[in-house]
Amino acid sequence: MDEEKCRCCEEAAECEEELNGVSCCHKTKERSQEEYKRLIHRLNRIEGQIRGIRGMVEKNVYCTDILVQVAAVNAALAAFNRELLADHIKTCVKRDILAGKDETIDELVTTLQKLMK
Repeated sequence: MDEEKCRCCEEAAECEEELNGVSCCHKTKERSQEEYKRLIHRLNRIEGQIRGIRGMVEKNVYCTDILVQVAAVNAALAAFNRELLADHIKTCVKRDILAGKDETIDELVTTLQKLMK
């Protein structure tokens, strides 16, 4: 018998989440309008910085000037990560721990290890 597949990625559907009535292996999060706007605003600014760096390369700007802008983008991405991680811990992780889903702690530890590389 064929194994049911996730509609969005064709992986084996083993999780409890559902997408249009079909099991899905991807978690999602409903964000508040405020959280959504804050994150999108940060990403839009980062996107603009990246376009600016591309323009600098196209205009043959001096290397160190570009590197300074790349450092600024890295700092902006780090700030985005800190904000998203804080929101994640305050909402998703808290909810799952209160619901007795201890595997969320392992997931958080794995995520933190990846962020610290």
